[in-house]
Amino acid sequence: MQITEIYKSLQGESTYAGLPCVFVRLTACNLRCSWCDSEYTFSGGRKMTLEAVLNAVHRLSPGGGLVEITGGEPMLQEREVVPLMQTLLEDGYRVLLETSGERPLADVPAGVIKIADVKCPDSGEGDTFCGENLQALQMHDEIKFVIASRLDYEFARDFTRRHNLDSRVNAVLFSPAFRKDARGARDSSHCLVDPQQLAEWMLEDDVPARLSLQMHKFIWDPALKGV
Repeated sequence: MQITEIYKSLQGESTYAGLPCVFVRLTACNLRCSWCDSEYTFSGGRKMTLEAVLNAVHRLSPGGGLVEITGGEPMLQEREVVPLMQTLLEDGYRVLLETSGERPLADVPAGVIKIADVKCPDSGEGDTFCGENLQALQMHDEIKFVIASRLDYEFARDFTRRHNLDSRVNAVLFSPAFRKDARGARDSSHCLVDPQQLAEWMLEDDVPARLSLQMHKFIWDPALKGV
């Protein structure tokens, strides 16, 4: 499979935020979100065998722990990444899959925790989430919306209610988008929507969702890779 990087850091998002995690970042993405912070994954990387990826994970986190399969879009390499996830589960790891949900998720191993990033209108990739994937969700999975505007918020709010997401998954996450060129200051000034404003919208509408901040961008320089 084509790999951009493998590294260990703290999980910065989802309900697993703050936990040590090994990130396996695959190369290539078929979407071009306006606020994307990982455009360096669109091409390049290096080809690695399943065994080489597993060895790298074992070195960084011997004996188990949390592993996130991310990208890019990992499901573009479904033939290779499904056996990787299954083997990691068998080796005792808790496995997260970060995906846009644009690709079918039915064949993702049942033990994998899917974190589906449903694209909002201002991403430029709205309406790309595959509706059939709602049937592939399990109660341990999570749905995330990255929000750049009031329009995005209303989309996320209405999608959550229309599909009763809070009864389908472990958590529904509303996350303020960061500017692509964010660097230096480690604070909310880089957010396209002020987290306080987003929180107030959520409280006003009593949305069954959780405010989620990208923790790693408040700990390290937001432009830093490999964290």
